[in-house]
Amino acid sequence: MTEHIIFHIDVNSAYLSWTALARLKEGVREDLRLIPSIIGGDMAKRHGIVLAKSIPAKAYGIVTGEPVVNAFRKCPHLVSAPPDHQLYARMSALLIDYLSDICPDIEQVSIDECYMDYTPIAGKYTSPETAAVYIKDQILKKFEFTVNIGVSDKKVLAKMASDFKKPNLVHTLYSWEIQEKIWHLPVSRLFMCGRSSVDTLRKLGILTIGDLAAADPSIVEAHLKSHGLTLWQYANGQDNSQILSEPAKLKGVGNSTTLQKDALTREEALKALLSLSESVGRRLRSSHQVAGLVCTEIKYNTFRSASHQALLESPSSSSDVIYRNACRLFDELWDGSPIRLLGVRTAKLSDENAPLQLSLFDYASPVSEKQQRLDAALDSIRKRYGKDSVKRGSLLDSP
Repeated sequence: MTEHIIFHIDVNSAYLSWTALARLKEGVREDLRLIPSIIGGDMAKRHGIVLAKSIPAKAYGIVTGEPVVNAFRKCPHLVSAPPDHQLYARMSALLIDYLSDICPDIEQVSIDECYMDYTPIAGKYTSPETAAVYIKDQILKKFEFTVNIGVSDKKVLAKMASDFKKPNLVHTLYSWEIQEKIWHLPVSRLFMCGRSSVDTLRKLGILTIGDLAAADPSIVEAHLKSHGLTLWQYANGQDNSQILSEPAKLKGVGNSTTLQKDALTREEALKALLSLSESVGRRLRSSHQVAGLVCTEIKYNTFRSASHQALLESPSSSSDVIYRNACRLFDELWDGSPIRLLGVRTAKLSDENAPLQLSLFDYASPVSEKQQRLDAALDSIRKRYGKDSVKRGSLLDSP
């Protein structure tokens, strides 16, 4: 019987690789992957952080997530290119379509990484490693960008294996290899072990993944709750999660935006809330779900955050309903300070066809039916011609 084997496929510096390829096709001779370069957030929109970096840029100590201005201090001749999220979505879709032809049992976990179940295709290859090398090489040949592939009998270990030396490599990390390959590594290298967890574990004298694996799980759990127990299990190669080929039902739908300049008036804030509410409503309708709760979030220019939420009288996916409630919550929440970021989120989702408990005033409401038809018509137009093909007049002057 073939062992259950999982691949974790991760595009090497996806944003930078995909931008570099697009520039080369446009006639730019300089390959961003071969020089100190970054994909940097839009400074005008105040997202000035490093989203991706080349290997030569890494040599200057540049790290993903740091401010772009810091990166230029480290490397004054650094080349920066803006992100193109539409390009990245297209490249991601092409990659997933290609991989799905090899094996349909794929779980995409982000725009540039996915898990693949090797077991159904095991009969076509002499070994998992042979299959992984073949897939890696074919991706390079077909798309001209590189991936790393981690191979393991556990999902979490496959993920960690793909993060070993890069680029364009295949690594194994089977559960019987963890003592040799990862127990000597600092505990910060363990998947899901963030800075706060590292600090807590250090106070317990746990410095390496091996230290964590040998620790008393009850002590780790006492200090880090259930997350500590999960980390202990990962350190010991324990993970029973399976490939989820079908996406799980959404638990919530939301969107937020950092404003180009601080919002100082209610009118400025409400324009942003309207745009966010339309986006959230459109995503709810696309997933055929309705929301029973709306939440408005504010981050002030002092980086202080606040949020307020409320249940809807009846679950809805109407952009207008979401917007009205978002505005009401905003008015209850805002203290008059300059606003840097606004967000609208929904939760308590249910299927749009699930039976609803309606009030007397909701029943057979012609206004509600008219609004539903209008939303459906606008969604259809935007799906065919782009999300900006139809805009409310009040948003025409908004960025």
